[in-house]
Amino acid sequence: MDRDEIRDEILEILQEMHEDIDFEAETRMADDKVFDSFDIASLATELGDAFNIEITSEELIPENFNSVDSLADLVISLVEK
Repeated sequence: MDRDEIRDEILEILQEMHEDIDFEAETRMADDKVFDSFDIASLATELGDAFNIEITSEELIPENFNSVDSLADLVISLVEK
């Protein structure tokens, strides 16, 4: 899976969670509280299932959840482990 395919899959997951948010434009989802802690936990589970990865508590930091690109970076780093 390349970066674009990972981004597309992440966008699909995000849209299923909140179809009213323009995730392409968001760059501070966690910092600006677009997502609450329940959303982040749910997203971590969804990403884990979709990409067969485990997101640990150390990775549950705002920087990893602020944008589609930061989420893609996180997923890519975990897939490569």
